[in-house]
Amino acid sequence: MRATVKDVAARAGVSPKTVSNVVTGAVRVSAETRARVEEAVAALAYVPNLSARGLRTGRTGSIALAFPDLTTPYSAEMSHWFVEVAHERGWSVQLEQTGMRPERERELLLRGKEHLVDGLVLNPVSLDESAIVGAESLPPVVVIGEVEQSLVDQVRVDSVAAARDMTRHLIELGHRRIAVLGSSGDGFDTATARARTLGWQQAHEAAGLPVDPALRWSCRSWSPEAGAAAVRERLAADGPPDALFCFTDSLAIGAVHALWAAGLRVPDDVSVAGFDDIADGRFTLPPLTTVRLDKRLFAERTLELLAARIADRDRPPELAIIPHEIVRRESTAAARSS
Repeated sequence: MRATVKDVAARAGVSPKTVSNVVTGAVRVSAETRARVEEAVAALAYVPNLSARGLRTGRTGSIALAFPDLTTPYSAEMSHWFVEVAHERGWSVQLEQTGMRPERERELLLRGKEHLVDGLVLNPVSLDESAIVGAESLPPVVVIGEVEQSLVDQVRVDSVAAARDMTRHLIELGHRRIAVLGSSGDGFDTATARARTLGWQQAHEAAGLPVDPALRWSCRSWSPEAGAAAVRERLAADGPPDALFCFTDSLAIGAVHALWAAGLRVPDDVSVAGFDDIADGRFTLPPLTTVRLDKRLFAERTLELLAARIADRDRPPELAIIPHEIVRRESTAAARSS
């Protein structure tokens, strides 16, 4: 006979409501209680009746999560944590790739309006291109990333402050010609690129250093291939900078390769820093100095806001900032004296 919620509750020594809270993630319970319930669920092979639950609550038990590009290591790591945290709440996750195509965001918003998903997490690259602007009504949605908006809940890192901190670190090492890789340019412009360029500029101004527009290096995408191509082009035109701050670790990996191919050593000839602290960056040669954010905390805070929005659609939008830190590794070093 199929186990019921009452059977699980009896085995775990809790109420049926507590079992439901653990299974659905609707209410947080202590780690000890969760462990007892999960042990009982496994021992009894209990399977929640999700269709019945959906009929009672009007909810599907699934959410949609969209990133601009699912092929990047950053998106893969973030997706991992979103799926893990969502499952702890009893939610399944539908993954989508939006790129620079607002029609895909519109399709996701329609899923939410038609109650095919309970809520959405969107990562628009530009507010001008986002489907949340001008929409007559919105389902429960949380935006992640650096777009400046006040329409819906949002979770992000303070990219201006993080870029400012990283640039300050390079300045404190004695570097003066500090280029950035991933800045906005022809055919590529994102809110994150603008924010991180601003942080780089502010650090120069605070240190009394000139801001050289020629050191704003753009590329067609934030991939290792595009990063390497941009570095090769700028090296041929202008020679190497003292240091190179890349707006993602993936760009930094491509940059290190291009510098090596040009006969330049990292960090002896050029210090290189990245952003995001992806696993690949820890195992490059040399390991990358980077900006770290707690990706699990990012997912937890986002889904907390989404759950609150699903429960109360009329609450005022909330902005959550995830802390960052500078992780110093072997790809950056003190400037050599002339």
